[in-house]
Formats: sequence, structure tokens, C-alpha cells
Amino acid sequence: MPLNRATAANVAVACGAVGVEFELCRQGAQRWAARTGHVVRMISTPNDANERLALFQQLLAARSPDIDVFQIDVVWPGILAPYLLDLTPSMASDWPAEHFAVLVANNRVNGRLVAMPWFADAGLLYFRRDLLEKYRLPVPQTWLQLTEIAREMQQGERAAGLRRMWGFVWQGRAYEGLTCNSLEWIYNSDGGTIVNTTGKITIDNKNAVQALTLAASWVGTITPPGVLNYTEEEARSVFQAGDAAFMRNWPYALALANRPESPVAGKIGIAPLPRDAAGVSSAVLGGSQLAVSRYSRAPDAAIDLVRTLTGAEEQKWRAIAGGFNPTIERLYRDPELLAALPLLGELRKVVASAVARPSTVTGRRYNQVSNEYWNAVHNILSGRERPEASLAALAERLRFLSRGERW
Repeated sequence: MPLNRATAANVAVACGAVGVEFELCRQGAQRWAARTGHVVRMISTPNDANERLALFQQLLAARSPDIDVFQIDVVWPGILAPYLLDLTPSMASDWPAEHFAVLVANNRVNGRLVAMPWFADAGLLYFRRDLLEKYRLPVPQTWLQLTEIAREMQQGERAAGLRRMWGFVWQGRAYEGLTCNSLEWIYNSDGGTIVNTTGKITIDNKNAVQALTLAASWVGTITPPGVLNYTEEEARSVFQAGDAAFMRNWPYALALANRPESPVAGKIGIAPLPRDAAGVSSAVLGGSQLAVSRYSRAPDAAIDLVRTLTGAEEQKWRAIAGGFNPTIERLYRDPELLAALPLLGELRKVVASAVARPSTVTGRRYNQVSNEYWNAVHNILSGRERPEASLAALAERLRFLSRGERW
């Protein structure tokens, strides 16, 4: 039953930035407001994620009550944890258990559940199904096999006159996207996650060296030299133009590459990224969470809004309306959702085995850790530094950054 004016709360929400993400958030929040009698106010935020994080940090550090509910990136819980409410007491005991365990664990900082998973993302391997069939080749199962198959397809297509064809495109610019890509190579080569869950720096190891040595060998051979300045969209543009056999990207790229005007529409397949020695494929975890400010003037209403927006009914609607991947595992078996989004069947396995970046354990220093890491990897890929020396120096810088103590 809606509340009366005297008891209604005003809840300010900063979720999404532009386009369908912002619009679906607004619609969901307004449905909640109509049902509860509370008032929702949508807050505009910068499009750029780094600018958005800086704004959130500024407001929260000032103990501002101006925003009650924040949409935060998957790598922000550790950074913002001191300013966020612990949601554990407000959630039913089985509520977090409905969500993928890796997502819930990513949002627990020092035992506090500082955010609830809202939608999930994980890296995928895109491939030209028509070219695999043409050359009678399988979907690669390891990074070495991908290297060999990509080279064979590239050579065959170039010999047929497609001189612009490349074997494999990905995100190689010195930014967070390179952290994601390279962590997938390293983790699936049993090289760890830069910093492990206890805070130990693990990046300086032979498996990480081997993974990055292989990746560096791609540049200029099966991957264009310009990949070292590619983000998601540059990689998508090359693949969608028909100039690459394989691509690593997030799920969003499938719908765009399959548009009727796309040269590769109807020719695309997707698969989990290449596997490790045990046969497990682990993509880096992406996505967003919803959190409540410690300085909210209406914490109970804000928590109720988070509970509603991250619930199964809302997540199912968002998946159908906007293609946002649910964080509740049972929704990946929902017949209606599978009919609308056949990709979900494959994505369930990808999300369930996804690997989180070490943002929770490194906390407020994660951005510095990632910056040091992606610059070291970029130096290796560009040939400016040897992998062994670069990772050893990186480990030393990270030890200095941690000041020899727990993160």
C-alpha cells in the first residue's frame, strides 16, 4: 500500500549514464516509487567511468547525502567500501545465494556486503563461423591453438585477395581493458590474478611470463600493430568490417555485429575464451552493482529500492528489454528469457567461471595497481621491455605501493 506524504521518502539514484541503461533504470525506479509511494530523483552522471568514480568519491568523502543509491562498477566495491552501507542485515538469508557466487564474493569487503549484483558481463571469444567451416577448423580450445588457427585463416584469406584480414583482434590500449584481456591470458595459463585473495603479489611467475610472451608474438603477425591502441570499439569495428577471424570482446558486441547492415551478420559464432590445462575457461568479470550510501537520509527506502532493482522480476525485464545479463543464476534457465536471448545459455557457464580482478583485496589502491599492471603489460606487448624483467619490476612497484603491509 503506498505511503502517505508524511512518511514518503525521497531517494536520489545515480545509475547508468546514457541511452538504454539510464532509461531502463529510470523506468524500474519509477515503478518502485509508484508501488511504495516514495519519490525517486534520477541523478545525471558523467559518461566516462573514471570521471564518474571521481565524482562519487568526492561526494562520499564529503559525507554528502545528495545521492542515496549508486550504480558502481565491478572493480569499485573495494575502493568505495568505507562509504557504503553493509547490506547483509537487510537481505533475506537466501537472497545473495540466488546470485552467482563470484559476484557476491566480489561485493564483500572485510565481511561486509557493500553492494548487490545488478547485471553481469564477461569476456567472450567471437569467431567467423563461416571461415571455420571453409577451412574445416575447430573452435580453438587453448590460446596456442587459437594462435595457430588464426594464422591459418589469415593466410588463407589473404591468399584469396583479402589483404586486410587479420587473425585476432582484442583490446590492447594501455587502460583497464588491457588489464581484463591480459588477466584472462595469464589466469587461464595458471599465472594467477596479479594479487591473490590474501593480498600476496603473485604476478612475477613463469606462467605469466609465458602467457605474455605468446601474446606479444601476436602483435604484427596475427594481430594488427594498431591493436596496441584498440579499445572495445576499435576491435569491434575491425571484426564487424569482416577484417578479422577472431575477436575478444564483451557480450554487447554481438547484437551490433549482427545488425542487417553488418558485413558479417549471420556469420558470427561465440564461445568461452580458451581454457586452462584443466579445461576451464575463465573470462574476466565485468558488470555493475547497486550500493547505498552511508550518508543517505532515507537508508531503509534506498535499500528497498536496491532489493527491488536487483531482484529476479526486475532483472528478467531488463534482460528482455535491454539485453542486460542477469546476476541470478536460475534466470539463465528461464524458458522465456532463453527464447528472447539464446546467448544466455552460453553466458551462464562463462559468468559462473569468471575471474574477478583483484579490486576487493587491493581496495582503494586498485586503480593504482591496475595502472601499474596495464602499463607493464603494454611495454611487453610493444617490445619495449622483456616479460621477465617487466614483471619483476612490476612486482617491486606493487610491493612498494602496498608498503609491505596488507592492502
